Amino acid sequence: MGLSALVRTRDGWAVPGAAVTVLDASGTQVLRAEADAEGAVRDGNALAPGAYTVLVTAVGYAPAARGALVTASGRAELGTLTLARQGGSALPSPGLWTIDPAHSTVGVVAQHLGISSVHGRFTDFGGTVEIAPDEIAKSRVTAVIRAASIDTGNGTRDGHLRSPDFLDSGRHPEITYRSTGLSPAGDDRWTVHGDLALRGLVRPVDLDLVHLGTGPDPWGGTRAAFRATAALRRDDFALHYNQVVRAGITAIGTTLKVRLDVQVVRGESLTGAGETLPGESPTGEAPGA
Repeated sequence: MGLSALVRTRDGWAVPGAAVTVLDASGTQVLRAEADAEGAVRDGNALAPGAYTVLVTAVGYAPAARGALVTASGRAELGTLTLARQGGSALPSPGLWTIDPAHSTVGVVAQHLGISSVHGRFTDFGGTVEIAPDEIAKSRVTAVIRAASIDTGNGTRDGHLRSPDFLDSGRHPEITYRSTGLSPAGDDRWTVHGDLALRGLVRPVDLDLVHLGTGPDPWGGTRAAFRATAALRRDDFALHYNQVVRAGITAIGTTLKVRLDVQVVRGESLTGAGETLPGESPTGEAPGA
């Protein structure tokens, strides 16, 4: 009996200390519980059957509300409650923002043998986001990735990926993306329209963009966080290499999934960007991670 829920950010992180308040139809508070270190909320007190409003609040996050219906069991199993960072409902303030590679990740995933995935990332990249002051649609995104910086955790495989069979990094050392437009796609969500240059070929690629929030950093600057995803067809960039393992099964899938987890810093300077945040190791991970 009682209340159970998980409080998470839009990118899946737990929100410890988040408060979950349950109000009955008259607006009277009937239950209040706090999320633990894993973002879990549990309260064993039974609730009377009926309709309730659930409020979720946490420092640094925009409050959220949702309805809940409690049955005769007296239980309210709310599942995952999602909080957006404060200020996450709009893009950052107009101006130039520079990608901080030390606290950003450019990842790719390919299907392997039809049953699992191979994950990789690029370790050398940079770029800017320019938020237009008048029309948001005129905002621009540019990014440059060094093709040879691909890292899948296997040296032999990485060498093959740098070869002409795949990225051909010797002849085409840079992968570039330049936006051509921006359009809203929902709360906190945008679609970035742009051109991706890979292996000397340029193709239109849309990024599904989520603004995760904006706030101050420990060095006196201002940062914003974004997550962007896209799906690329290998054939569009002449990445035709493959092996047929057996009838109907190839070694590598036809589609690559791209995920960008990016922090940008206001202005052109990256003062402090190469430093570690308090409590981090030089790799950007928490001690012991």
